Amino acid sequence: MDILWAPWRDAYVTQCSSKNKGCVFCQILREKKDARNFIFLRTEHTFAVLNIYPFNGGHVLVIPNRHVDELEKLSEAERMDFMNTFLRVKALVHKALKPHAFNFGMNSGHLSGAGIPEHLHLHIVPRWSGDVNFMPAIFGTKVIPVALKKVYQALKDADKKRD
Repeated sequence: MDILWAPWRDAYVTQCSSKNKGCVFCQILREKKDARNFIFLRTEHTFAVLNIYPFNGGHVLVIPNRHVDELEKLSEAERMDFMNTFLRVKALVHKALKPHAFNFGMNSGHLSGAGIPEHLHLHIVPRWSGDVNFMPAIFGTKVIPVALKKVYQALKDADKKRD
């Protein structure tokens, strides 16, 4: 097995496993330090944030403000806002980053692969032709060629120019 040394993930692992801190999504929502936490959009019931450990450049999460673990637990107004925010964020990512395609997904429960199963969230992962190359195939290592701060600013700028 190949091992990739990733000491920058220590803060994430420590934060997620700490019972004293609670939910990382609720915590960053309360902090109101959007640029520091890469929250680029807030609506009445939902917010959107860059995934700081992305599967691909521009990987974002759409998250309900209320701490729930299942889509069915959202009120009708929350569900409508959640889905409208999803569509708005998809359009922003498309406008800002010009991907060729997308992957979308929600994991329900820990066994599904959810890293934070206690707070519902939807993944939007932009994809480009050639974004899977020899590095993961041969070396088992994913290369993400874009910085979080650059993606964050591009999404903020795209939202300002929204039609």
